[in-house]
Amino acid sequence: MAYIVALHLARQPGRRRAVLIVLVLLPFWTSVLVKCFAFTIILGRDGIINSTLGWIFNTKIELPLLFNRIGLLIGMTNFLVPLIVLPVLASLLAIDGAIYRAASIMGARPARIFWTVTVPMSLPGVFAGLLSAFVLALGAFVVPALLGSSQDQMLSSLVDFYNRQVLDWPKAAAISVMLFCMAVGSAAPLALWRRHKV
Repeated sequence: MAYIVALHLARQPGRRRAVLIVLVLLPFWTSVLVKCFAFTIILGRDGIINSTLGWIFNTKIELPLLFNRIGLLIGMTNFLVPLIVLPVLASLLAIDGAIYRAASIMGARPARIFWTVTVPMSLPGVFAGLLSAFVLALGAFVVPALLGSSQDQMLSSLVDFYNRQVLDWPKAAAISVMLFCMAVGSAAPLALWRRHKV
């Protein structure tokens, strides 16, 4: 999703791109807590989506969109997609337009140009965005607590559980160290890859 949005933004004129980037950044202007409560209004059994579907089909509809994995995925997607859009967009804008013209002159069709030029040259931004999203998802606490179920909790929720409810501080510390090692371990391959490319 983020790559499609970034690709669309990269193909827009400068002024229109600036306006659209503001829309992409709009979720950052609101607290995660406020957005989660807004999703409870949108996704709830009597929320906007179920009410709209019930009005369209003229029947009572109660789709389970909240306090389960669907609600968690929707909330995490809203939280993380903008973080991937920006580095991918930066990589796409850094590609020299002469490369596209050269590929077109050599007879490459748009689909081939996309897969052989655009995608490989935008990979640094893709990796940077995925790394940022992965690290933030590891430590996500508010979204899983408010939109997910007890079966869809993140490791940070376990840290809170063992720290405040069970008072098993050694286990909470062990999970925290594991979270830190996972974050560092995910960043190390990207750093090595960048050093190899340089």
